[in-house]
Amino acid sequence: MISLDSGRIGIGAQALGIAQAAMEAAIRYAQERSAFGQPIAGFQAIQFMLADMSAAIEARGSSSGGPPSSSDQGRPIIREAAEAKLVATDVAQRVVTDALQIHGAAGYSTEFPLERLYRDVRVYQIWEGTSQIQRLVISRQLLK
Repeated sequence: MISLDSGRIGIGAQALGIAQAAMEAAIRYAQERSAFGQPIAGFQAIQFMLADMSAAIEARGSSSGGPPSSSDQGRPIIREAAEAKLVATDVAQRVVTDALQIHGAAGYSTEFPLERLYRDVRVYQIWEGTSQIQRLVISRQLLK
């Protein structure tokens, strides 16, 4: 279980890295791509999607320091590790999906890195236990 806990924390951190890369790609694309005579970054809908991406990444990232420090103190981190993985991978999936939406059809092209990120992010919700398993682990820990 200790190995799984460490792995889950690592998977969560990697998923946030994918989310960050997807957001940065979406920002670049939104600043470069024009529609109706202006960069699409000027449209409020795109701005709101970018803001939501950033807020979600920051919220998960700022709370991800908890599990490792708890482990360093010698107490079990089963629930915290499962929560870290569950939330981080869900955030990453949502951010990558929104980044793909900003890219439109170009997001599916191998010309942009987003296509690979979109394929890669899904497995993070499976490795070290699926999201459903994480929910089971969390609820069992809460109900102990």
